[in-house]
Amino acid sequence: MSLETLITIRQPGFLWGSPGVGKSEVVAQVARKLGLEVIDVRAVLLDPVDLRGLPHISETHEGGNGDKRAQWCPPGFLPRQGQGGGILFLDELNVAPPLVQGACYQLILDRQLGEYRLPEGWTILAAGNRETDRAVTHRMPSALANRLVHLDFEVDLEDWISWAMNNDIQASVIAFIRFRPNLLQAFDPQKGEKAFPSPRSWEFVSRILAAKPDPDVEYDLISGTVGEGAAAEFIGFMRIYRDLPDPDAVLMSPDTAEVPEAPATMYAVCEVLARKASQETMNPIVRYANRLPAEFGVLLIRNSVKNDTAVVDTPAFDDWARTHCEILI
Repeated sequence: MSLETLITIRQPGFLWGSPGVGKSEVVAQVARKLGLEVIDVRAVLLDPVDLRGLPHISETHEGGNGDKRAQWCPPGFLPRQGQGGGILFLDELNVAPPLVQGACYQLILDRQLGEYRLPEGWTILAAGNRETDRAVTHRMPSALANRLVHLDFEVDLEDWISWAMNNDIQASVIAFIRFRPNLLQAFDPQKGEKAFPSPRSWEFVSRILAAKPDPDVEYDLISGTVGEGAAAEFIGFMRIYRDLPDPDAVLMSPDTAEVPEAPATMYAVCEVLARKASQETMNPIVRYANRLPAEFGVLLIRNSVKNDTAVVDTPAFDDWARTHCEILI
């Protein structure tokens, strides 16, 4: 992964991406994977002098003199020696005023700022929205831009689904995004919409559903989160989702349970059943998957493995894998 390489060589980098795509979350994920601490600094909240810190009077004894000199106390949010390795993450750096960006020059290039030195084992990463997204930004000075490796952040469906399954995102939201992948990220800066679909806003939708809102306000809440068009499609999908057969009933009778015909319904069934996957339920899941169209059967088994990797050690999975080896190659 690009970020891991930059961290390994201590090379500062900048993540560019549309609002809500998960730039900050990706940095946090990489840090967790590498066992590193993250210090998240919102550059837009800083004044140019904040990075330098505050002066204090220190006595020196060079040549026997008790000279007094001004020294600088660096701010508490900068990492200290002995703090271990980590990532100093300057989020929204290009939203900060030019003078604040200028204060970052020496810190990013030379790993020091005045008397302060960035400890060994620490890497500086930054992130921000693109100017074409019509977000609030200041043009990055070329002197600062030339000090960074620039990476464009794009949303990947499978990566997001893996993240969503590990972060308690509602199964209905994941199933809908499977059905309408173009709505995972649908930001058009030309429209100037207040609410639009993005990985971040779908996470908000999941939280709203978990709160079980009154049906009379559900559409308004979701529309205010992902926009009217996406909300209308999602509410229509939810009518199908809420009428699905009980997944426990399907697992009890996998050979006779109803197999839906509509693609939207099959996506929903696969997502619900995959959430039930375990070593004990893998046999009925495989039997039901064998009755689905091939692409949905594969989807059900793949999502089951993501939900519980231990299912790959079951005889049912072995039988399915041997039968579908041409798909797995």
